[in-house]
Amino acid sequence: MKAKAISLWREDQGQDIAEYAVMLAVILVIVVGTIRLIGSNSNKVFSSVASSVQ
Repeated sequence: MKAKAISLWREDQGQDIAEYAVMLAVILVIVVGTIRLIGSNSNKVFSSVASSVQ
């Protein structure tokens, strides 16, 4: 019984899923932040170009 409990405790297959989930969350935060930054900057550029064209 003790050996079975120790083998279950040391089993690390479940950690793989958690690591992938954390890595995915970090990547999503970076992507969303980049898109928001580029989106606000591109909006300013397009507004500037539109103003100069008129």
